Amino acid sequence: MVVMPLLDVAPLVDAVDVIRFVGPRPFAKGRQYSREDRVRDIAYDPVDQVVTGTVRGSSAEPYRCEIVLQPTRGEQSRPSRSTCTCPLGGDCKHVAAVLLANNAAALAPPAAAPLGGDGDLPSPRAGGGAAGDAAPSPDDWRARLGGLTGRPAPRDARTTSMGLLFELRPRVAPPRSARWDVPRVDRHERSTGGLGGGLVSGSSLAGAGGASPAPVRPSGAASWRLGVRPVSLSPTGNWVRGDLTWTSLPYQMNRLAIGAEQHAWFGQFAALHRSVHASYVPGEADWLMLDDFTSPLLWPLLAEARRLGVALVTGKRATDVTVAAGARVTVDARTDPGRGLVLSAGVTVDGEPHAAADTGTIGDHGVYVATPQPHLAVVLAPTVAPLAPEQRQLLTSTAEITVPEADAEEFLRDWYPGLQQAVAVTSRDESVALPEVLPPQLVLTASFSAGDALALTWRWVIAGRTEPFSAHETSLDLEALGVPARGATLKGVAAAEFVATRLPELEARDDLRVVVDGERPDYRELTEAPHLTVTTVETDKRDWFDLGVLVTVEGRTVPLVPLLTALAKRRDKMLLVDKSYLSLAHPAFDELKRLIDEATGLDEWEAGPRINRYQASLWSEFDDLADATVQADAWRSAVGGLLELAAGDQLPGVADTPVPAGLDAELRPYQLDGFRWLAFLHQHGLGGVLADDMGLGKTVQTLALVAHVREEEARAHGREREAPAHVREEEARGREARAGSAGRPPFLVVAPTSVVPNWASEAARFTPGLRVHVVTETEAKSRRRLAAVLAGGDVDLVVTSYALFRLDAASYSRHAWAGLVLDEAQFVKNPSSQAHRCAVELDAPFKLAITGTPLENSLTDLWALFHVVAPGLLSTHVRFSDDYVKPIATGERPELLARLRARIRPLMLRRTKELVAADLPAKQEQLLRVDLAPAHRELYDAFLQRERLKLLDLIDDLDRNRFIVFRSLTLLRMLALDAALIDPEYSDVPSAKLDQLLDELDDVVAEGHRALVFSQFTSFLGRVAERLDQRGTAHEYLDGSTRRRGEVIERFKGGASPVFLISLKAGGFGLNLTEADYVFMLDPWWNPASESQAVDRTHRIGQTKNVMVYRMIANDTVEEKVLALQQKKAALFDAVVDDDAVFSSALTADDIRGLLD
Repeated sequence: MVVMPLLDVAPLVDAVDVIRFVGPRPFAKGRQYSREDRVRDIAYDPVDQVVTGTVRGSSAEPYRCEIVLQPTRGEQSRPSRSTCTCPLGGDCKHVAAVLLANNAAALAPPAAAPLGGDGDLPSPRAGGGAAGDAAPSPDDWRARLGGLTGRPAPRDARTTSMGLLFELRPRVAPPRSARWDVPRVDRHERSTGGLGGGLVSGSSLAGAGGASPAPVRPSGAASWRLGVRPVSLSPTGNWVRGDLTWTSLPYQMNRLAIGAEQHAWFGQFAALHRSVHASYVPGEADWLMLDDFTSPLLWPLLAEARRLGVALVTGKRATDVTVAAGARVTVDARTDPGRGLVLSAGVTVDGEPHAAADTGTIGDHGVYVATPQPHLAVVLAPTVAPLAPEQRQLLTSTAEITVPEADAEEFLRDWYPGLQQAVAVTSRDESVALPEVLPPQLVLTASFSAGDALALTWRWVIAGRTEPFSAHETSLDLEALGVPARGATLKGVAAAEFVATRLPELEARDDLRVVVDGERPDYRELTEAPHLTVTTVETDKRDWFDLGVLVTVEGRTVPLVPLLTALAKRRDKMLLVDKSYLSLAHPAFDELKRLIDEATGLDEWEAGPRINRYQASLWSEFDDLADATVQADAWRSAVGGLLELAAGDQLPGVADTPVPAGLDAELRPYQLDGFRWLAFLHQHGLGGVLADDMGLGKTVQTLALVAHVREEEARAHGREREAPAHVREEEARGREARAGSAGRPPFLVVAPTSVVPNWASEAARFTPGLRVHVVTETEAKSRRRLAAVLAGGDVDLVVTSYALFRLDAASYSRHAWAGLVLDEAQFVKNPSSQAHRCAVELDAPFKLAITGTPLENSLTDLWALFHVVAPGLLSTHVRFSDDYVKPIATGERPELLARLRARIRPLMLRRTKELVAADLPAKQEQLLRVDLAPAHRELYDAFLQRERLKLLDLIDDLDRNRFIVFRSLTLLRMLALDAALIDPEYSDVPSAKLDQLLDELDDVVAEGHRALVFSQFTSFLGRVAERLDQRGTAHEYLDGSTRRRGEVIERFKGGASPVFLISLKAGGFGLNLTEADYVFMLDPWWNPASESQAVDRTHRIGQTKNVMVYRMIANDTVEEKVLALQQKKAALFDAVVDDDAVFSSALTADDIRGLLD
């Protein structure tokens, strides 16, 4: 913290008053913040009696606090009211931190006055009146040089000499509660040490001059502490107590003629103790225990004592108290032939060793050594680094640590390096050969995440342990290495350039180590000159031309719209989808930029594949017009006949399509219809969307199609062998042109990472004759090119993940494919995502989207799917929004809904579970309503009121404030579950939902059932897991961070645990868990499709038991509002897919107002 002059700080505030003001928990947290130097900019306005300060908390911006003080006694005040910019608004841990930091600043010793000038003014706390209070005369050279040399200033003969008496005091048992008759322990007292050897001091002073019996060493346990109290020098030269106590000292200044500076020093000493230790032990009020001084400000205060002439004494004439420069905890290792390797704790003070038996600790920042023979001598020393609790425990325990001889090798190999980092380990008798400890290693962690983001952080690895970078110094110039000491976060091109150029250089260095976290993209710079082609072709319409623009670099096509955007924003480089990047500082791009500049002055245009000779390209629409026109025309030509037959029940030519012989499964009637529909689409080169409900066997229908296509190709190959030679040669050349050298091109399946293994297992089960290749790594990482896998033409099906498909898009685009299958196709519903663009750009004659939720949030989801499988069907994104999304959402033209359904019906097949109910056991759903506990309700209502006031002014501009709004809603959703989720300090507030869930699970498990438990919040699932562990209920856990998903799933399927805890995002799709027959949804989500997907993990084909679904809702909370909104958004899906109901689209400001009502 910043220590300011005494005139700039507020009056002292007693720790007890701080506790009463903010409460015990915020006080403890505030004290921690103050010690961690998080408080800044403390200021005090004496007129309004307001103290202000800023505190660095969990938010990026520091919190600002204002506290109004009310005078109480002496120079102290108590807080009366406060405000804070944190979520609580005041009376919080940040307020406590500012008050405690102010106390520390007030207690800091004043800086030595400079020679001459204002430095000769009296101390601002010294006051005036007595002759001894005046500043030294400029001619008094001794007084003026005392502060510089460290010698005590000359004492005025008219003042009393003061001293601080040190004495070993027995630890007094804490008082007992009058109500419960149990020991009451001061919450702020720390057992930070005593004397490990149990020393008893005989140096107490009796009255004005009692005898000092010789100290003895006790035989009892270590229950002694070092006490201090004020004493004065009697006329006979003895240090006496008289009636001086810490409580009476403030009133003794004039009677004893105590110098003002010394009097102020004792006041600061007592206040420093009170600021962190709220009470005295009864019977010990005359003594302050040095062990309890948890603030390191003690040391400058002791140094100030010497300058002021305050003596540090241990008896009536003994002054054997030394303040040393520094201390370090040590462990001495020696070999004992009868015992093994013996470790003895101790300290070294200014290089001198002392046993733990003579040592006590002062807070976590110092030690004292007390030797009682022949008379008490005390050495005080600050530690070179804060004492960890384990170090303090080591010193306060007199027991030596014995390592058996058989374990000595393990200790030296595995334990000694870490011990050496914690304490100094020596062998004074050289009986133990201590091994050399390797020096600290500097480590750079490169963490890759989605969106081409790279986080770079430094740390140290010392003896196998990780320590923060700030804990040690380095001689390396980190700025020159490209990563500053504070780390860095790079995105987009900056991340690509660093990984391609700087990171390999850092990995080659010997003086540091690079650790990669996450999947490292294969970034590569394109250095060849770009090739830019712009063509115009005259049409039969006057002044209109067809325009074409193609940009390629090293054979890679550069997407036009992102390129134009980067040029318009004057960017230097551009990152492509395949992770290659290129410089835009090239003359070839200047011509393209000129074309854009010419277009800015023209405002007459037509939306279409043509451009007027007097107009430039309207580049915001150009991407749609350039690469969708040809596909759209081709698609319309092929699908014309199908559109005419959309109203019919039968598809011509496919009703008798046989089930492929290679399919090892009996298709249900609806699955047979689905297979034949897919075969019809494939036969005509049309794409489609298979949108059956989850669990109805979409995978097996698709595998049946692949097997069918392969068998048809084999039959065609047989007919080819019977044809004349010249016909066979011509057909072979045609196949080679379509498939390259790989022969028959395979199908490509792209699925979420967690679903990829399921495709492999389902293919092996249902179509064992298909040759399947599963891609699990990028080409760069596996070092096996996709071309090598496909070269022999002996692969029928390639299965990869969306992540790998996106990263290696260029490689996939170089090969011919029989078809593209997108499983869980909602992954490409965002038109601006790379996954969507990769799926659109992949050249395949047949594209199929598989999803149980073709529409989740808005009609844009539908457009994104059909833009992949049937480009041009729903026009461009902008036009579709204008023609359908906006009019339908506002209710202006409800007839458009029927037209939209008619457009998509031929190319989308959807069957619900209700249509095949006979094939599935019953599913019962029940709403479990839970009332919050009284303490939970009070806390929830307080937060709700605060968030409502904050949000109602923000939601009118929802687009700008969307992040703040949804953060507040998420806070309320978490609070409705369990108060501990928003702050651990509320962990004692009961969660009624958690308690009821555990009771329900007890019954379910006792009856032999198995349950899936879903939640949006992994932190809440963690709380459930802790309680299940306490009850001894076996369970499995799955979220997005789970590494070995397959093993966890197989353990549950194998019956190892009756309960499976799953995050909704990680386990809502791609899992077959029909072993469970109970489902608990712990918190509702806006999107009903997400919950339906989760339930369908068990209610699907293969389930033999009735399924019970419980949705748990906290009464009178935001969860009820979310449930109502969920039902409202379900109309969006039903309106387009199932019936003609009118719906509203995405989450609006009115929706959010409803959540806060």
